[in-house]
Amino acid sequence: MHDIDCVVAGAGVVGLAVARALALAGREVLVVEKAGAIGTVTSSRNSEVIHAGLYYAPGTLKARLCVEGRRLLYAYCRERGIGHRRTGKLIVAVEPDPLDGLEAIRANALECGVDDLELLSAAQANILEPALRCSGALMSPSTGIIDSQALMLSLRGDAESAGVSFALLTEIAGATVLADGIEITTRDGDGEMFALKAGAFVNAAGLDAQALAQRIDGFPKHHVPPLWLARGNYFSLAGRSPFSRLIYPVPVNGGLGVHLTLDLGGSARFGPDVEWVDHVDYTVDPGRGGVFYDEIRRYWPGLEDGALQPAYAGVRPKLSGPAQPAADFVVQGPAVHGAGQIVNLFGIESPGLTASLAIADHVVGLLDGK
Repeated sequence: MHDIDCVVAGAGVVGLAVARALALAGREVLVVEKAGAIGTVTSSRNSEVIHAGLYYAPGTLKARLCVEGRRLLYAYCRERGIGHRRTGKLIVAVEPDPLDGLEAIRANALECGVDDLELLSAAQANILEPALRCSGALMSPSTGIIDSQALMLSLRGDAESAGVSFALLTEIAGATVLADGIEITTRDGDGEMFALKAGAFVNAAGLDAQALAQRIDGFPKHHVPPLWLARGNYFSLAGRSPFSRLIYPVPVNGGLGVHLTLDLGGSARFGPDVEWVDHVDYTVDPGRGGVFYDEIRRYWPGLEDGALQPAYAGVRPKLSGPAQPAADFVVQGPAVHGAGQIVNLFGIESPGLTASLAIADHVVGLLDGK
């Protein structure tokens, strides 16, 4: 049995950030990933937005880690030359939506430490985005977009430079909590089993985080929350986008509504919607386009028939289901579950990309007893 200081399960953007932070803190780290490449699941099936941190309940992990993560992420992108842009975002109230929804968002954002929002009239918003129809808008200048693949490649490069090893095409078959560590059994793509003993274990397995925690002998299972799956479908826009900023309607239950985002090339895409599912499936039903047209035309009446094409879908690991209040991230350290040097990350959906560097620092602190 091989001994190692720390094992991280999952090589999405959060797992990569955690591995990097642990290695930079002086730990020997092994990342175990069942896919054949990094970031192939939730991390590559999202809107690639750097969120300002407007919507989350003040004091929650989502609120705190998004605001801090956004600051760290912009700085990291500048230092590493990672493609990104502060596009800004307009959150729009559409007739007959009341404007007090925008005021509530601004008040909530201020409590979370976001103090740069500007309330715009319909006329002021139309000066910025002439194609937009709204009764008023909030301007968020700190919102932006990022090349998520370039970010993950940079995080992996940093991690490897700090001594992190990667075991791709390898899954964790099981683990056992010991008095002096965690015994972990892995299975590679050829079915070969390998046992190792880790001083610490970080479960950053995303959609598989709950199932992995259930396979840890000696871990109290009542600390594993239920998992809800929400598929978010995206449609791309054929032709040139008339918008230079991101456009978001006032949020809906379960998500942020069918919003418009841009990639670094200027192409527009719409989504995600919220489709509750019972298994992971990335198929985009072209029939959902009708709902997209209806939602988008509320704030962009000029959208032409046939302009939308099915693009891709992502599945979000949610800790709250339909009609339930949005749940916070759950980041469990030893002080919570009492089962040794294990940190579980449950429900890491949006704003997980934005918050990734701050989440990593938080995990390091939990393992250090902070």
